[in-house]
Amino acid sequence: SILASYLLKEKLNILGKLGCLLSCAGSVVLIIHSPKSESVTTQAELEEKLTNPVFVGYLCIVLLMLLLLIFWIAPAHGPTNIMVYISICSLLGSFTVPSTKGIGLAAQDIFHNNPSSQRALYLCLVLLAVLGCSIIIQFRYINKALECFDSSVFGAIYYVVFTTLVLLASAILFREWSNVGVVDFLGMACGFTTVSIGIVLIQVFKEFNFNIGDLNKPNMKTD
Repeated sequence: SILASYLLKEKLNILGKLGCLLSCAGSVVLIIHSPKSESVTTQAELEEKLTNPVFVGYLCIVLLMLLLLIFWIAPAHGPTNIMVYISICSLLGSFTVPSTKGIGLAAQDIFHNNPSSQRALYLCLVLLAVLGCSIIIQFRYINKALECFDSSVFGAIYYVVFTTLVLLASAILFREWSNVGVVDFLGMACGFTTVSIGIVLIQVFKEFNFNIGDLNKPNMKTD
């Protein structure tokens, strides 16, 4: 968002830059206190988690929402409602997380001369296809969004929604929430609140003509 104000000549006042800083700081706090994933070191463990009914059900819901957004809602309301394109790109993060993790684990077994190497190759190809399709669709709708909306506003909201849904998908896949304590819960709440305040500063006050130089101007008194 800050670079867009210089490279694309988009308007971003001092409150917008402060909002960007708060959004990044809040996201870091949110990630630090987010549930820590269980250690998954083998392809068999990942396959077990990927086929878990809860995670499969979550992916089915995400897929249905994506089909609804892409084929019905986006053509009618996408150019006028920024959350449509953001929702599509963010929901695709639910496929990015397991695909990236699975590719790394499957690649370890592909080059080993054992009975599971062939299965690992098939799994890696499938996950590569899912990851590739997810990235291509995200790029398509990111470009559509940037044609219709201010990039600083889109970037800030997209960053928060994408991060939140990726954390949700990771939590469901690795079953992490059972180990969250009170301190981590409060940390996540504070991080999310900080991010929300940052977005408000970017979006609500974007039209204000305000900069640091205005603070140095003396108050002019008139008779």
